[in-house]
Amino acid sequence: MPVQTVRTGVRLNYEVSGDGDPLLLVMGTAGSIPLWGELIPRLAERYRVIAFDNRGLGGSERGEGPITVASMAEDASALLEALEIPRAHAMGWSLGSAVVQELALAHPEQVVSAVLYATWGRCDGFQRSMLAALLLPYVVRDMEAALAVGGLAFSPELLDRPDLEQLLAPMIPAFPQTEEQMAVTVEQWDADLALDTLDRLGGITAPALVVVGEQDLLTPPRQAKAVADAIPDSIYEFVPGPGSSHCLHIERPGYLLRIVTGFLDKHRMPA
Repeated sequence: MPVQTVRTGVRLNYEVSGDGDPLLLVMGTAGSIPLWGELIPRLAERYRVIAFDNRGLGGSERGEGPITVASMAEDASALLEALEIPRAHAMGWSLGSAVVQELALAHPEQVVSAVLYATWGRCDGFQRSMLAALLLPYVVRDMEAALAVGGLAFSPELLDRPDLEQLLAPMIPAFPQTEEQMAVTVEQWDADLALDTLDRLGGITAPALVVVGEQDLLTPPRQAKAVADAIPDSIYEFVPGPGSSHCLHIERPGYLLRIVTGFLDKHRMPA
């Protein structure tokens, strides 16, 4: 995959696939491009998909300066500029959804529409406890514990599958592989905990879709609904039933794909 130096002073690893309206994908905490799974090739059947590794993870450099949601949004904006993509749809998952919020607020001219998948605008007490539990293994550099507690992102149905280990094995390389990457992930969890956009979300002018699963423990539906309520004219999609976890794109990719493409197709860019 190519690496691009951007105006924020970092080299970002990215890939582009498909044709059509550009669609920027912004990854969640601790992940890199492969964690999108089958979503990228399926979206690439309809759109020009730009996926990248956030700074310090996957094949992207850490660079200098603090890692915050706002600084990651500047990286995303800078990547679009460097690739000479004036405007794009933007879809973020978890931390990536917070990045898309900030991107849409700081650079509205770049965002055609915003898909906020598994999102929130300000931690409540339960969510803060949940994220703190996920953070701790990275603080003590225990990757085995980090992967174990990461099971909270999945549904009870998936965690009870007898082939769980084989199912998740291909995803392991998408997580931090070095001590330096684990340190970056601590910074990302800190950014998650510090997120406080709720009172500013009314400033988002791009059409917005908020998607959340019933079983999502990390970004619970009540938190996603608060985001949807704060963004003018946004669409809220609540996904019920088995497999409706924080990882909808892994557990129910076809269902998520139908929601997302239905929204994006309504906001196609002029030819």
